[in-house]
Amino acid sequence: MSHGTSYELFINGMWRAGSDGTTLPVINPATEKVFASVASASVPDMDEALASAERSRPAWSSWPAKDRGEILVAAARILAAKVEAAARDLSAEQGKTIAEATGEYARAVETLEWNGRHAEELSAPIPLGSNRMIVPEPLGVVAAFTPWNYPAVLLARKLAPALAAGCPVILKGAEETPSAAVHMVEALRQAGLPDGVVNLVFGVPVLISRHLLSSPIVKVLTFTGSTAVGKQLAKLAANNLQRCILELGGHSPVIICEDADLAKAIPAISDYKFECAGQSCNAPSRILVAQALYEEFLTQVTEAASKIKIGPPNEPATEMGPMANVRRIEAMQRLIKDAVDRGARIETGGTRLDRTGFYWPPTILTGVRKDAKVLHEEPFGPILTVAPFDTIEEAIEEANATEYGLAAYFFTAAADVKQKLINGLSAGAVSVNYLKGVSADAPYGGVKQSGYGYEGGEQGVRSFQNLKMVNGLGSFG
Repeated sequence: MSHGTSYELFINGMWRAGSDGTTLPVINPATEKVFASVASASVPDMDEALASAERSRPAWSSWPAKDRGEILVAAARILAAKVEAAARDLSAEQGKTIAEATGEYARAVETLEWNGRHAEELSAPIPLGSNRMIVPEPLGVVAAFTPWNYPAVLLARKLAPALAAGCPVILKGAEETPSAAVHMVEALRQAGLPDGVVNLVFGVPVLISRHLLSSPIVKVLTFTGSTAVGKQLAKLAANNLQRCILELGGHSPVIICEDADLAKAIPAISDYKFECAGQSCNAPSRILVAQALYEEFLTQVTEAASKIKIGPPNEPATEMGPMANVRRIEAMQRLIKDAVDRGARIETGGTRLDRTGFYWPPTILTGVRKDAKVLHEEPFGPILTVAPFDTIEEAIEEANATEYGLAAYFFTAAADVKQKLINGLSAGAVSVNYLKGVSADAPYGGVKQSGYGYEGGEQGVRSFQNLKMVNGLGSFG
């Protein structure tokens, strides 16, 4: 992308600057230099977006669901055709490698397509015996807030089901990674989405969220981000009783049982953990290893982590790029210092790399005390703690010892142990002998402080519908 790209707001079917002309800088995390700018919305812009979404609502909600779906499928094809350029833009803004950005766009395309293909059946009446049925109806205007870590796929996970359900969306894209929102909204525009059905704003997050959620026009809030911000938004949404879908922080454990296949487990953990420099709420952050395998596992995982090639995200040999911003570097420094001050040992990594860019190496900590912050705060970076356990019961207790409950992983071949872990782990998703991102066709959501509501699959579309009960029909066709 050329120096000086300026990303705009999209309101009522038009790309334009913010009404007061304010922009925010976009920084390349590999160079620490400003290389683009993004328009910042002021109150008149947000009022226009609200009015535009509300104006579009009656027509969009009554469009045949099949036609709404066809727009999503067409947008998926348009986006798929420009993945190469879009991935380069995302890599420059976020720091993930070109390969990671390309893979993320593939998932975004899949999400648009899945929701497009299922829009008609998920909007159809549901018969309940001879004289009753449920009629799904769109809830109304959605305010969607997306983060900077996986912007393309998370935008798709919010936009696609809401649009399939017949809801207009006011989207707040991430100011640090604006290109993903711009590429996706432009694909929808080119696919024939009517004016006003999607409005895109960027700006000062707290001002935008306060203003949008104070409006009774907004009926649904969908947010992915930290637990602290999620709780603030839920409080704002309470005033108008806006429905909330909140996908919040995580602190995912991996349990390595004594019969685990390390040849499978080590690369799976290393690949999934250090993708996106560990800035994923689903990425594992705590590894619990059966005592008998502990030394062998620690040696192998430390070796795997220390071999990861760190470098500029646009170089093909790079396996891990920089972290997205200086805030994440400061968090790594704080969490590691706290752990080491309490007696933890650094097996590899542990300090910022001495070069331009927000580079932090894969870091493995052992001997971490239970009161260390890194075991309670979501690390959201390339830090793994490794600790031994004696019994499965102890491993489950330790795995469940944080306030988060998003994802959990384990490796074993024993059927009885599998069942015990599936039943015992407090998490929205449990993965057996593998680690992987969430797919478009399955519902996903957290428990405890990791949020509530579902994204993905049928339940993801239902999140934006009122299931209207119709009684006393006699027989109906």
